[in-house]
Amino acid sequence: MGSTEDLDYPQIIFQYTNGFLVSKVLFTACELGVFDLLLESGEPLSSDAIAARLGTSPSGTERLLDACVGLKLLAVEVTGGGVYYRNTEISNLYLTKSSPKSQYHIMMYYSNTVYLCWHYLTDAVREGRNQYERAFGISSIDPFGAMYRSEEEMLKFMAGQNSIWSICGRDVLAAFDLSPFRHIYDLGGGGGALAQECVSVYPNSTVTIYDLPKVVQVAKEWFVPSEERRITFHEGKCQLLRRRVLVSCWLTWQQ
Repeated sequence: MGSTEDLDYPQIIFQYTNGFLVSKVLFTACELGVFDLLLESGEPLSSDAIAARLGTSPSGTERLLDACVGLKLLAVEVTGGGVYYRNTEISNLYLTKSSPKSQYHIMMYYSNTVYLCWHYLTDAVREGRNQYERAFGISSIDPFGAMYRSEEEMLKFMAGQNSIWSICGRDVLAAFDLSPFRHIYDLGGGGGALAQECVSVYPNSTVTIYDLPKVVQVAKEWFVPSEERRITFHEGKCQLLRRRVLVSCWLTWQQ
């Protein structure tokens, strides 16, 4: 049962109702390059200066910046009668493209793909299937075919996955002692961020990434350095890959 205060003023309901507005403010600021601009400027900037450099409307920019201040993604300074904006520490660390812990790519994937698919959540519940066909006009029978509908989309998705592993990958790998295992298999390893964390935590181990052929090619070209000899790749379809991984793990265990 909720408290009387909750029933008199349903704060949690209002919070949920407006949650998507918060997400879109964050996504829009990232997409327009607000945080990158403020990092590169090296100093606080007025809303007019930010609008001029981004090519956006002064009034719309000011409202977006003030919303980011309210969300604690930006800080504001009032000096000499002027109002100036700067990044907060968390924005510099996670929302700028140049940061090693940047979450920019996953933000863009959520904004341009996930956000639109979730617009059709009611239909997904009714039909019991994903909504790529309604959202993007492409077949939803093969979810990976829809997600990887172009090399650009594949890059966005893989870069987004990598950005998440850059934060939690080491903790996940260190949760259990994997040092006795000399060869580790990463099924659906994508861009190889987890594999790279793995060989960093366990330098005496090697990792084989199993994934679809086109994913492997993109990973080799964009994400895993060719000089990293401890990471290898194996191409195949998901069902076949699962069987091969199980057999490979059994053989490794027997050895």
